[in-house]
Amino acid sequence: MSRQYNFSSGPAALPEAVLQQAQAELLEWNGARASVMEISHRGKEFIALAEEAERDLRELLAVPSNYKVLFLQGGATQHFAQIPLNFAQRGQRADYVLTGDWSEKAAKEAKPYVDVRIAASSAATHYDRIPPRAEWDLDPSAAYVHVTPNETIRGVEFHDIPDVGGVPLIGDVSSTILSRPLDVSKYGLLYAGAQKNIGPSGLVVVIVRDDLLERCPKDIPKILNYAEHAAQGSMLNTPNTWGWYLAGLVFKWVKAQGGVAAMAERNRAKAEWLYDYIDGSGYYKNPVERSARSWMNVPFTLPREELDAPFLKEAEKAGLLALKGHRTVGGMRASIYNAMPLEGVQALVDFMKDFARRNG
Repeated sequence: MSRQYNFSSGPAALPEAVLQQAQAELLEWNGARASVMEISHRGKEFIALAEEAERDLRELLAVPSNYKVLFLQGGATQHFAQIPLNFAQRGQRADYVLTGDWSEKAAKEAKPYVDVRIAASSAATHYDRIPPRAEWDLDPSAAYVHVTPNETIRGVEFHDIPDVGGVPLIGDVSSTILSRPLDVSKYGLLYAGAQKNIGPSGLVVVIVRDDLLERCPKDIPKILNYAEHAAQGSMLNTPNTWGWYLAGLVFKWVKAQGGVAAMAERNRAKAEWLYDYIDGSGYYKNPVERSARSWMNVPFTLPREELDAPFLKEAEKAGLLALKGHRTVGGMRASIYNAMPLEGVQALVDFMKDFARRNG
């Protein structure tokens, strides 16, 4: 077996124990005499699986009873447009806080359906920080305020939940969900593509407050209507049964690790280990303001760009995969989601030390 440490930003590493269980159950699941991918999504066996996955997620995140949990499709990018379609009237304003490439894309995709208003942005400093909350220009009559609590490309993360008054707060938590405790009640809606901390790509988890579902208009296609999906228990169409099954296994795994509080301690330790070395190395640099550094995605640069290719080649040979930075910013990026053990981060730091010594 040649499995190595995978630092990919997404699709990202899954817990090895989850993959082993899925492998063992692939041909026949739970006495069904068929794979979980082959049984009816409306059969009692899969319904039980789906309900258990939802219960586990609700327990992990302490989701209040007045929120629906949906297991949908389309990737988080589809929901950039689906959110304004459901929660804003034509011509109504919505506030967007820009902290990186993904919040930029969310605002761009929303523009045909809502009057997008940039309430705050750190674009002027190349998204190296979170705009101070005191400087946000929020409209109290806005349909909602949209934030991206963790930006995977630039490695910028909110470390608290902003107070936006009585306007519903909407958050794309694709790359931070399950990494630490989360006060769901501070949000009107949360959405997360699965391929970071939940499971495989192709699944999106949406957590939405009941009163917001009352806004969903009747004149949009049912398949895009959150209220319709909620009424059908996420079974309006055939769901991503494989993704839902794997998500359920990941929820069990997180619970077995001690829940999100335990994950937070592990993730804090991993991030501190890596940032402390980068800052003290005198060789590598991280461009993000310290107060806004991501626990999940750590970008860094080498002293000279011509060192990038040999660094990546040698890292892969050492069993450290997918460290190349996003094409828009270059450099390196280590994504250290829940499934990355501390030993993987330690192995990366040891390699970085050796590379710096040999190429200093």
